Amino acid sequence: MLSTARKCSFCGSDIPVGSGIMYVKRNGTILWFCSRKCRVSMLEFHRDPRKFKWTEYYGKERME
Repeated sequence: MLSTARKCSFCGSDIPVGSGIMYVKRNGTILWFCSRKCRVSMLEFHRDPRKFKWTEYYGKERME
């Protein structure tokens, strides 16, 4: 069985296999988080990852 590496939904860092937090929203969307810091920042505080220097998405504009 091959396991795929996952990326954190908030900061964009790689999550090692066997760790991390999987969060399933009511609409079926699956979010992966590397830490509690990322989970709380996205779900409770509704922060924008593009505004934090420690995320990989810092300073990147949305491509729509």
